[in-house]
Amino acid sequence: MVGFMIISTIWLVICLVGNAISANSSMANLSTLDVVKSVFQAGPEGYAKSILVNIFFGAFFGRVLIDTGIASTLIRKVVELGGDKPKITMILLNVVVALCFTSMTGIGPVISIAVIALPIMQALSIPSEIALFSFMGSIMSGILWNVTNFTQYQGILEGMAKGMFADPAYSFSEYTPFGIAAMIIAFVAIMVVSCIALDKKKKSHAWAAVTPENNGAKADAPMISWLVVIMPVILVAAFKIPVIPSFIIAAIYALLVCGKFKGGYEKVCQMLAKQFTDGSVDVAPMIGFLLTLSMFNAVAVYAGPYFKAIVGGIFPTTAIGITILLAVLIPLGFFRGPTNLVGCGTAVAVVILQAANWPVGFIYPLFAVTTIVPQHLDITQSWVAWGLGYTHVSSKDYMKYTILTGWVIGAILCFVNLAMHGGLVG
Repeated sequence: MVGFMIISTIWLVICLVGNAISANSSMANLSTLDVVKSVFQAGPEGYAKSILVNIFFGAFFGRVLIDTGIASTLIRKVVELGGDKPKITMILLNVVVALCFTSMTGIGPVISIAVIALPIMQALSIPSEIALFSFMGSIMSGILWNVTNFTQYQGILEGMAKGMFADPAYSFSEYTPFGIAAMIIAFVAIMVVSCIALDKKKKSHAWAAVTPENNGAKADAPMISWLVVIMPVILVAAFKIPVIPSFIIAAIYALLVCGKFKGGYEKVCQMLAKQFTDGSVDVAPMIGFLLTLSMFNAVAVYAGPYFKAIVGGIFPTTAIGITILLAVLIPLGFFRGPTNLVGCGTAVAVVILQAANWPVGFIYPLFAVTTIVPQHLDITQSWVAWGLGYTHVSSKDYMKYTILTGWVIGAILCFVNLAMHGGLVG
């Protein structure tokens, strides 16, 4: 957050100085004050209006899944189904995790599920680094079809190309076929790597943690509530219901079938207020980060002509060319690098968008892949950093699995997008 604020300020000064020396087309007819307002005021305002409300309601829905016991019930059921077979149990557990994170978001829900799932895997003698890798990889898989993250990246790109990415110009329904394919491919790859690694590792009991479930038996959430984990994405993708109403409908359904609307009006209001508050706290650090990122996005538009003059010629203007280039550069998305939209990738994205008249149905999935795959396997991701501390796994041991696997998954998905949408490029 602080880094993006500093970088945005430095880039703004450089752009203003550059414009004073030689006119910048992106700053034509704008005063210095207009540019400052655009970066530090209009940027966060526009982002808050279009994106942050979706994130808040997504976080609220995540809290509902935790408080109703739906997420923990699904985890317990798959453990019962998997029995004492580590590979089967690991795969089933992570299927639930991936499905949960097609709707959930924020570090709070991640931790709430992790403190149940990770000790279970460790109790089955799955080494800590493999358990953590498979768990975080499953979250990454689910986020490839996550409606909240879709609106987040859609908003980032819309800030660079007004009207190109905004709904209804490009909707979650249009993205869904690729999102589902990407989620399945990424999940299968993560599980294959995890199972191969498990065959090569000796049994381990390097750490132990007590989950909240061990402190006393909890009643299972009813079976009719289990579908709610993917209800928001189904409502948005299949029935074209807006994001916020979808989260509200799914939350009300979950609370209703789990018997949470009891105790009178005042108690229900207190419950809902607490869930929304807890959800807001879960995503508060991310909100601050995204607001300063919106400043960086805004100033990147003004810096775009300079980047285009320097490196614009290296970017291909054909579907196969840009696909190959981004597939090769996938590792640069780690550590919030130059292909990561929630890192330094904004400036690169501006140049790519200006390089050709890309159809949004082709270019959006590419940016989503180069951001989501490395970002959600990366040690700079807040919940990954938490997981390393919780499991006592070293960054080095964790990254032995993530860098190469993330590269392969990202490259495959780039070419899947080419096969599905390359024909859109004229």
